[in-house]
Amino acid sequence: MRASYKAMSPFMSAEEAATMLRIAEERRVFRTYAEEALNDGIGESLPQRFDAAFNYIQHGIDGQGNSDDVSTAAQRTNYFRETYAYGDDIQAPGVEAFFNHPELLAVASEVTGRPLVVPAIVYANILTPGQELAIHTDVPEFRGADRKRMPQWLLVTMLHSGLFDEYRIPIATCVSWFGANPGGAFAYFPEGPQGRRESMPATHNTAILIDTDKVFHGVERVTPKSFFPEIDKGATLTFEGSAGWSLAKPDGSEVARYQWEDLRYSISWKAYCFADEAEKAKWADKTDDLTLDFILDTLESELRTRGVLTGARPDPTSFAQALVNEFIRFPAARAA
Repeated sequence: MRASYKAMSPFMSAEEAATMLRIAEERRVFRTYAEEALNDGIGESLPQRFDAAFNYIQHGIDGQGNSDDVSTAAQRTNYFRETYAYGDDIQAPGVEAFFNHPELLAVASEVTGRPLVVPAIVYANILTPGQELAIHTDVPEFRGADRKRMPQWLLVTMLHSGLFDEYRIPIATCVSWFGANPGGAFAYFPEGPQGRRESMPATHNTAILIDTDKVFHGVERVTPKSFFPEIDKGATLTFEGSAGWSLAKPDGSEVARYQWEDLRYSISWKAYCFADEAEKAKWADKTDDLTLDFILDTLESELRTRGVLTGARPDPTSFAQALVNEFIRFPAARAA
């Protein structure tokens, strides 16, 4: 079944769009996505999103393979991210109007068919020339299970398993673009992983609202320059006024400098969507929350039912890999 979504062009007023660029400049320093917390208690030796990372290393963004070595592939997808708002915690002054934007609230209700919309998070991504974003689905949330408490790959596995649907908190996601870089189109699979791949240009002041927790999507390569620098964990991207953006190694030494038109800048907005007050109350009062032990036991039981697992539960890393391999089915290799 084709996913419900809505594209918006133009998305905001010209003044509002300019504010989104100014917020990034005032934030000034962006750090890499690789710096997010590691797994705790299961799969500690694996990246948070090893599900998408391993698929990208094998198949690339278009499913036709990846000519990069592992190190370069990791750097191409180690983009820069900063959170602007999380719940009641507004971390970027000026983002309040975006967080509670009336059109976002209305479109989220329209697309999901759920009348109660609660804004939850706003974060910004910056990709530098030559970077791209692996095909993936976003990190979902369940009652008692979110990215602050559990590994991100585990939450994604839970959604794809279908075993925890009654606990899932439906989330609407709006991805919006600001700036002039002509590359980095939004690639997505609205008909499911076996369906047709579509793309939407990352044009200034446009947006799409879609269930990115279920719809596979990624970012095509941002218009490259002749030189692709190393972007390891700990690298920073810093706005320095008229001098542009400075890309620096963890030791602070500059390796590249960019202007706004070189960068792909997007802002993602996520909101919880509830069917009624009773559903919202169940989420708010935390009376029916999941626990990690229940989640792992449920997934293990399903592996045994399918004949994938026999004997004792394997070590945490092997168990994590077995769960991802069994439950997450990426789009098949195909031409773009």
